[in-house]
Amino acid sequence: MDHFADRLRAAPQSRLQRGAATEALALARELAVRAQAIEEPGSPPRQMPDAGMFAAADQITVAGHDLALVLRDPDELARALELVAGAQKKAGV
Repeated sequence: MDHFADRLRAAPQSRLQRGAATEALALARELAVRAQAIEEPGSPPRQMPDAGMFAAADQITVAGHDLALVLRDPDELARALELVAGAQKKAGV
């Protein structure tokens, strides 16, 4: 996730506008929802706001680190890593 975030930070604005930032925000939101579900089971998830395309890398970093702190199951970790890899591929960075 840190690698993906670093690549987003280095990506040109045109790539971010063509969908990389949108994909990154979707990933950050999914990671945040997963972390919330573990930390607060049964509570409705709060949605991470869209802070703009230049904040997407930081949002992935924060949400990913939050999720990493609460994950205890190796299968959950594997699924989270698959999400990150898939988002990175879709974003093209």
